[in-house]
Amino acid sequence: MAIVKPFKAVRATRDKVGLVSSRSYEDYTPAELGAQLDFNPYSFLHIINQGYKHQREVSDTIRFGNVHKKYKEFKEQEIFIKDKKPAFYIYKKITPQHTFCGIIAATSIEDYLNNTIKKHEGTLHKREELFENYLKATGFNTEPVLLTYPDNDEIQSIIQKYESRRAEYEFTSNDKKSHLLWVVDELNDIEEIEIAFGKVESIYIADGHHRSASSHLLLQDFSKNSENHTGDEPYNFFMSFLIPESNLKISEFNRLITDLNGLSTDEFLEKLSEWFIIENLGQQLFKPDEMHTFSMYLENDFYKLSLKKEHYKFTDPLSELDPQILFDTVLNPILGIEDLRYDTRISYFNGKNDGVHLKNGVDTGEYKVAFGLFPVSVKQLKQIADANLQMPPKSTYIEPKLRSGITIYEFTE
Repeated sequence: MAIVKPFKAVRATRDKVGLVSSRSYEDYTPAELGAQLDFNPYSFLHIINQGYKHQREVSDTIRFGNVHKKYKEFKEQEIFIKDKKPAFYIYKKITPQHTFCGIIAATSIEDYLNNTIKKHEGTLHKREELFENYLKATGFNTEPVLLTYPDNDEIQSIIQKYESRRAEYEFTSNDKKSHLLWVVDELNDIEEIEIAFGKVESIYIADGHHRSASSHLLLQDFSKNSENHTGDEPYNFFMSFLIPESNLKISEFNRLITDLNGLSTDEFLEKLSEWFIIENLGQQLFKPDEMHTFSMYLENDFYKLSLKKEHYKFTDPLSELDPQILFDTVLNPILGIEDLRYDTRISYFNGKNDGVHLKNGVDTGEYKVAFGLFPVSVKQLKQIADANLQMPPKSTYIEPKLRSGITIYEFTE
């Protein structure tokens, strides 16, 4: 059963949180990043983007050390203040299309190891080690792992109780998204949340597999070097944002390929016809509306590809996943793409928008062919995790994406 704990978050003061919090560093264009760093002295980007003024390359050790120093400055200036009591944090994000709401908590690494917290993606050990070194050097984590759990009336009733109160934080970011946060530090409510999650058999990683794995490495390192390890230290947990399954938003990642692997268009279409019923839709924009159906844009035309199910054998939940089907029938055997992570001939674009970006990518000449996929469902994600299988890279684009600097989890008291 799932173990979740309250923790003492380090947080920005109410009057500054809207200035402090930031999107993920990679989400900013160079111009946006420069504007934030030049004109907003409170931005969390100042902590994680060391060396901006001097534009010099430094080692990871030096960079991570500088992050720690800048973080300490923010605490000394009381831009960040640590809560005096452990708490859960109810966080709500409102976008023009969706509202997401869940609980920020400390989640057990023991649950990660015993598969109470289930995974659906593999990880790269080099990235795990890099993140572990970052955590060890900085002493904090500001990006919660996104976890999902079956809808639960007990947990939802507590969330609704706090939603009726004035929020501790309420601000709108410059991307027109609203953010609210409530602090749950009343002992009765904390106990109710812990008990309710204690009845949940499994929770699932939606986003943050490398962050979870690096926290495990950190635990191994700290526990091995601690004479008084008890299992209750903060490094035995990682910060997570837990939301019910019905509140998770999954979009697809589409695939764009630079060439046809030496095939002519006619040869390529002939090979495709072995696996798919092919319909040429001309300039009619098409986005898949059901599983095992794909869109394709090739030489100024959209195509609908419908899997010939009598030719393709479903053997397990992975074999039913559309990103795996596309790899097994097209990307690998026809286009010669063997490594979805590192082959430079393939690029990925999330499908939050319509298929115009697929058309544009091909029309500009940068790519030869593009494929649009139907989104993976929460049910499929759980089936993959329950079977201890792994999805292909870039199978899901999962929301919500959380801002950095709203709650910070420190690994030492």
